[in-house]
Amino acid sequence: MKIDGWIKAALLGLSLACTPIIGSMAQAENLRVVKKGTAATLDVPMNRAVVVESDQPFAELSIANPGIADISSLSDRTIYVLGKSPGLTTLTLLDATGRLITNVNVRVAADVTEFKERLGQILPGEKIEVRTANDGIVLSGTVSSAQRLQRALDLAERYAPERVSNLMSVGGVQQVMLKVRFAEMQRSVSKSLSASLGFSGGDATGGINTLNNQPNLTGALNGNIPATNQNTGAILFGFSAGATQIRLLIEALERKGVVRTLAEPNLSALSGQEAKFLAGGEYPIPVAQRDGLFSVEYKPFGIELSFIPRVLDGDLINLELLAAVSSLDPNNSVVVNGFNIAAFARRETSTTVELRDGESFAIAGLIEDEFLDNNSQLPWIGDVPVLGALFRSANYQRSQTELVIIVTAHLVTPTRGEALALPTDRVKPPSENGLFLYGQVSSTDRAGGGAASEVAKQDFSGSYGYVLD
Repeated sequence: MKIDGWIKAALLGLSLACTPIIGSMAQAENLRVVKKGTAATLDVPMNRAVVVESDQPFAELSIANPGIADISSLSDRTIYVLGKSPGLTTLTLLDATGRLITNVNVRVAADVTEFKERLGQILPGEKIEVRTANDGIVLSGTVSSAQRLQRALDLAERYAPERVSNLMSVGGVQQVMLKVRFAEMQRSVSKSLSASLGFSGGDATGGINTLNNQPNLTGALNGNIPATNQNTGAILFGFSAGATQIRLLIEALERKGVVRTLAEPNLSALSGQEAKFLAGGEYPIPVAQRDGLFSVEYKPFGIELSFIPRVLDGDLINLELLAAVSSLDPNNSVVVNGFNIAAFARRETSTTVELRDGESFAIAGLIEDEFLDNNSQLPWIGDVPVLGALFRSANYQRSQTELVIIVTAHLVTPTRGEALALPTDRVKPPSENGLFLYGQVSSTDRAGGGAASEVAKQDFSGSYGYVLD
């Protein structure tokens, strides 16, 4: 009987010890927001109040951190809770005997109700989720463009300055392929007409224009066009009168030339990232140092392209780019300390434009027209009609340049490797029979098939690595 009594006493003590814990868990579910059901955790917006009531009457209230929330009792069952600053604290309810009724977690966060409404009005249709974290705002979800993402962040900063966490991502195509076309035409024409006179007789020997130096004059008197003459339109006339020899050299030349320059660099980059392209080389330039020493710096030349694309809204693309075409110009070279340094002919543009997918923009253009007209003659004699033409030289030069730079932007997505074509797919080494018997240096036969082989049969224009939308 004693053992049985001890067991009963132990069970009774255990039940009494567990009663407060079980009672507190059951009582927590009895606390509810007025007209909004029950809640174990009470969410209170900052600077706003919530009225809650308890199923059991309480005699005493306490809040762990009054700086987070302020409380007051409206009756023995109703509590007024005011959110003061973001944070988490505990609300404790006691009955008339001092026993614990329940502990409720009170979480005070920024009020995002108005922010959600404004966000829906400014950016309708965007799948943006808004949450609170401590004293800040957390934005997540997917937006259609980087521009709308920035608008959402700017609006959130108005409600929680410097306390906004961005977990959003940008959907859609965010890779841009830029096609740049440099097209330049240079036309030049030059005309020259000059006459030179040389004579020899008695004790007098001389000449004018190109025949006024001894080697040219000697060659002309011997019936030869001067070796120093570089004019391909030269004619030499001569006659003799006794011991007197007279030679007339007429030089006439017309030159015409056309130069066509075309470059089409293509480059792809992710929105917001810089991409660079250079097809050319680097030219060494000596740089003087101290004590007569020299160092070498390399200056790039060729086709250069550098740009930063930004997909703003839908298919609207902002382009910040630099494009240049340069080449060595030995005609304007300089000699420094025995080093022959070539100059550069360079066409460059740097600008920022906006255009939509597939649109083209002429970002730069140049029309240059140069005219040169020279006339040289002997004084007075050159003004004599007809006869004065023998003592006069004239030349005419004119050059025209037209340059235009056009950019085209495309939104692109990666494609499958087997659908890509390479310039090297067009040819392959010839067979021995083709090389030695038929003189072939390449063969157009290609093994394999598929989309890449079909594209390789075409010209160089096409998709290389990306698919255009």
